[in-house]
Amino acid sequence: MKLPVALTIAGSDSGGGAGIQADLKTFAALGVHGTSAITAITAQNTVGVTEILELPTTLIRAQIAAVIEDMGAQATKTGMLSSIAIIDEVAAAIRDFDLRNVVVDPVMVAKGGARLLREDAVAALRTTLLPLSQVITPNIPEAEVLLGRKIRTVDERRQAARDLTAMGARVAVVKGGHAAEDAIDVFCDGSRLEEIPGKRIDTANTHGSGCAFSAAIAAGLAQGMEPLDAVREAKLFITAAIENSLEIGHGYGPVNPMATHRGAG
Repeated sequence: MKLPVALTIAGSDSGGGAGIQADLKTFAALGVHGTSAITAITAQNTVGVTEILELPTTLIRAQIAAVIEDMGAQATKTGMLSSIAIIDEVAAAIRDFDLRNVVVDPVMVAKGGARLLREDAVAALRTTLLPLSQVITPNIPEAEVLLGRKIRTVDERRQAARDLTAMGARVAVVKGGHAAEDAIDVFCDGSRLEEIPGKRIDTANTHGSGCAFSAAIAAGLAQGMEPLDAVREAKLFITAAIENSLEIGHGYGPVNPMATHRGAG
């Protein structure tokens, strides 16, 4: 049995709801072989993050090399890249290994409020990593940080997606989950602008939703989908994962990537 390979470069969540763990569950649910390069280890649960240990950049690079030199990867996604040094190392690996279909989830803050990206690393994310991405998937607060302005309306979401592609991303998806009135995601590939609607689900259990959404896009790209199709499929996937989210722990429960298991068959 032969499966496409996807690589996630992200942090580890000991609670299993986000990060590497959510990515690998998503890849498996969508019929893609998941591989990983861990950038940081977090002591984390549904309530919050209590400790973070960044891994040495040489070890991050070695993990990426071990995967690519043997198995290759039809798509790569990035998650928690907490420092300038880690961002620079990952960007260098993307260039050196000629990684394609790179999905950048610009992780900045955990669901419980802990910072996962140092403030001095935002510029590196913006100028070094964003131009290497096939797709970037910020939520509204992340897009506000990247662009340096408030985003309140759907029209402002549309302009944000345009501006992110002007900054170098081939495709920008500005997610609407943090909007008050709707859950419309805005897709822009530099010329085409599409709104991808979604129903708002009344639940606090959305831990890992951004990780699973971006991983689902990477899975679609690994299987040969065009970006817009991959984003639309990922929207359906994450909607089901949130609808069937898990009542686990005492805080923000995780989404359920296995809710719509499709496998490879």
